[in-house]
Amino acid sequence: MATKDPTAVERANLLNMAKLSIKGLIESALSFGRTLDSDYPPLQQFFVVMEHCLKHGLKVRKSFLSYNKTIWGPLELVEKLYPEAEEIGASVRDLPGLKTPLGRARAWLRLALMQKKMADYLRCLIIQRDLLSEFYEYHALMMEEEGAVIVGLLVGLNVIDANLCVKGEDLDSQVGVIDFSMYLKNEEDIGNKERNVQIAAILDQKNYVEELNRQLNSTVSSLHSRVDSLEKSNTKLIEELAIAKNNIIKLQEENHQLRSENKLILMKTQQHLEVTKVDVETELQTYKHSRQGLDEMYNEARRQLRDESQLRQDVENELAVQVSMKHEIELAMKLLEKDIHEKQDTLIGLRQQLEEVKAINIEMYQKLQGSEDGLKEKNEIIARLEEKTNKITAAMRQLEQRLQQAEKAQMEAEDEDEKYLQECLSKSDSLQKQISQKEKQLVQLETDLKIEKEWRQTLQEDLQKEKDALSHLRNETQQIISLKKEFLNLQDENQQLKKIHHEQEQALQELGNKLSESKLKIEDIKEANKALQEIQRQKHQMRSLDAGVSVTEGSHCTRPLCFRDGDSLTVLPRLVWNSWAQVIFLLQSPKVVGLQV
Repeated sequence: MATKDPTAVERANLLNMAKLSIKGLIESALSFGRTLDSDYPPLQQFFVVMEHCLKHGLKVRKSFLSYNKTIWGPLELVEKLYPEAEEIGASVRDLPGLKTPLGRARAWLRLALMQKKMADYLRCLIIQRDLLSEFYEYHALMMEEEGAVIVGLLVGLNVIDANLCVKGEDLDSQVGVIDFSMYLKNEEDIGNKERNVQIAAILDQKNYVEELNRQLNSTVSSLHSRVDSLEKSNTKLIEELAIAKNNIIKLQEENHQLRSENKLILMKTQQHLEVTKVDVETELQTYKHSRQGLDEMYNEARRQLRDESQLRQDVENELAVQVSMKHEIELAMKLLEKDIHEKQDTLIGLRQQLEEVKAINIEMYQKLQGSEDGLKEKNEIIARLEEKTNKITAAMRQLEQRLQQAEKAQMEAEDEDEKYLQECLSKSDSLQKQISQKEKQLVQLETDLKIEKEWRQTLQEDLQKEKDALSHLRNETQQIISLKKEFLNLQDENQQLKKIHHEQEQALQELGNKLSESKLKIEDIKEANKALQEIQRQKHQMRSLDAGVSVTEGSHCTRPLCFRDGDSLTVLPRLVWNSWAQVIFLLQSPKVVGLQV
């Protein structure tokens, strides 16, 4: 059986406990039927479970006095990610009784539950995993899929209405222990399906009511905005109406003046008609008195009447013209009112455009300031990068100097090996001592080379980190062409350094191969020395055998026996008493020395 990852088991256990606590809290709250207090046991257990979930995989931060491991650090990030959470953070900091970060975190959880926005806040926090990695390990619950599942379960808590008093509680010294007895049920409780169906229906109804309430709130806010806009437009229309009324009053005054003038003209014409009537009557009387010359007077009266009738018609025509002029003046007044309204609308539009232009100018000025600040920061980053590149080049120069020293030492070692090979024919014993010394030197050189390789690896890791930082900066500063050019120059220099490093490694490999060949030559020389020694030993044995044969035939020979068979001479092993052993230290193989790369 394959063993499971203990962190995965811990995450699964915490997820199951969160499911049980949230489900039990919702069911008990709906059966309770009123707002929940801080003394309600399922609510207390829910906060304990959430605290354990947030503490899972939390990094330990060292301080001057002790180790710090609290959940207040990641919860503070919610203010930056979700602006509506600033009120909770400010109220938590203003609470007088809280002294520890853990107490502030507990108060934050209670206030978020009362606002019914705990799921929204934690969802914003889980999405930003780059920021969470500063506080949590990679295997933490908040960094894995279980955290997203718990956040989805927290949405159901919006059904609950809670009224918690945070000021009076001692949140700093509470001990969070999960009570499992609340979640262990009997068989009778498991069979209550109808109750679960009713609770689900109630939850659905409450969610529907809450959604309707949210929609109504949105519509009310939109209506408020419309009412404000209508009030503004109404004030503008009232001002325009006042201006129009003033214009109408002026036009009415002008109309009254025209009517008074018309009345005066009518009075004059009536007086003239009365005068003519009086004249006609007098003439008639005179006609009666004197009939002589009646025809002439009558004709003159007719002429006068015709003239007066023409004058009256002229006056009536003038009145009709004046009436038409009055209608035209009224139409002109209406057209003027329309023009005034249109001009006022255009003025309003121009004012709005001016306000928009002002807002755009302010935004552009703010963007210019932000871009100038960004350019300053990027220039500072460029200066830092140039300093780092100068440091890296200095380190690479030091490495090159060390490599040159190592090459010089290896060249000296090769020269010394050649000298030793020339002297090996005459002085084998001194060669062995010198070879042992050289082997020690080679071991030291190999250790130095290993140290230098490790140092190179660390430098390469630093270079890779610097490359990552440079790539990040390049993504942020795509519009700056100068940074791109400098970064490309740095890459070219790095590639040249890599080529030089590769060539140096190849040179080291060639040196190792040459050293292994020199060792093989030394072994060949040693084998030749062994062959010479064996030849000398055989000659010595032949001399000793010749001396033993010259003894008399009757005497008993206590020396070792020898047998001659033709020209060949066979010697027993016991006869070799004058032999001496030579110890030859064999060279180590290239694999043991560590020359193979």
